[in-house]
Amino acid sequence: MQKQISREFYKYISLNVLGMLGLSCYILADTFFISKRLGADGLTALNLAISVYSIINGLGLMLGIGGATRFAICRAQNETQKGNQVFTASAAAGITVGLVLLLVGAVGSDAVAKVLGAEGVIQEMTGSYLKTILGFAPFFIMNNILIAFVRNDGSPRLSMAAMLTGSFSNIVLDYIFLFPLNMGIFGAALATGFAPVISLVLLSLHFIRRKNQFTWSFGFNMRAFARQVSDICSLGISAFINELSSAVVLIVFNLLILRLAGNTGVAAYGIVANLALVAVSVFTGISQGSQPLISRFYGEGRKRECTGVFLRAVLLAAGVGILFSAAAFGFTGNLVGIFNSEGNQELAKIAFWGLRLYFLGFCPAGINIVAAAFMGAVERGRESFSIAFARGVAVILFFAFVLSFIWKMDGIWLAFPAAEVSTLLLTAGLWRKYKRGTLPEVE
Repeated sequence: MQKQISREFYKYISLNVLGMLGLSCYILADTFFISKRLGADGLTALNLAISVYSIINGLGLMLGIGGATRFAICRAQNETQKGNQVFTASAAAGITVGLVLLLVGAVGSDAVAKVLGAEGVIQEMTGSYLKTILGFAPFFIMNNILIAFVRNDGSPRLSMAAMLTGSFSNIVLDYIFLFPLNMGIFGAALATGFAPVISLVLLSLHFIRRKNQFTWSFGFNMRAFARQVSDICSLGISAFINELSSAVVLIVFNLLILRLAGNTGVAAYGIVANLALVAVSVFTGISQGSQPLISRFYGEGRKRECTGVFLRAVLLAAGVGILFSAAAFGFTGNLVGIFNSEGNQELAKIAFWGLRLYFLGFCPAGINIVAAAFMGAVERGRESFSIAFARGVAVILFFAFVLSFIWKMDGIWLAFPAAEVSTLLLTAGLWRKYKRGTLPEVE
């Protein structure tokens, strides 16, 4: 039995990590090609706009992971109709939110760019990127929802293939739109927007081949729909908070850095933040890869197996976090140089120390991300929210303001590791209560 669980664990983890690495390439490819074609101004505009992408992605992940978690529990308990209702609620909510965001992009992208701190030519570039990305919001959100449901429906390979195919297409289109066609930052955003469309086409094979064990269900009223969406959001809240925190932190850090180091500092932070996206995507892959197993065992009442999967995921995340920190120290110059095509010495200096200090936080960050996802997978939404909100919003913003006042730019970089270590104490306390069975019962 343990060997079978191990095989399933590493199968889901490896496939999902590969897929999430692919998703992280959406923005990393934009960062690379924009830095080559548009230089520091392009990097600044992208880094200001990327917070909005994080919100779009977070909404999709919340509805996808929350819905898929409930679906997996229903499936383990042989509640097929309820599982169909969960899928319908997730998809309907996703389409609705996506259309609202599309409208915001159509009429308010320039105003949003200004709020984010963009001015002059940077505001024009940021607004163009935002309008395009928001125009594809329904596709980004539905892609995240279907990836999660297909993965929990026993097809992790197809989920991975869809994520990787979308990302590869983004890289190819980034090059075509930015270089031969010379479409500027609009081209980079358009390439990113096409990626989830291509991914959705591949995910449709799950339905065409009739392998799906979920389908549309319209046999419940608006009150039931609202309750269903509320439940879905509570289970997926940690994924949303993780992405929302990225957006909030980006906005706050950008505003602080603009005051301390100007546009060059923001461009340097863009390099660090986008490399950090890759690291976080691995932790997200570990947490999302373990979720189907945890939710299934939880639905079957197998708490020992739930705990075993969680501990394996934590050890893996901690080990990967140590490797990321070591890589940041060992290859700092090479990593920064990839995105500094102009050879800007001031940019290189700021990003060099930023990368080293920021990446100190990735060992505790991996543990916190996995723990928040685990709590959501076993219907402990409040605990999941507490961990995600602490590390992603409350604690890191506190340290950002305090440490930047004391140590300027070094303080901003150190805010991330300080927040993760502090949150790890909360994570340890909640885990101890869970093991002892002293957390409040699920209502």
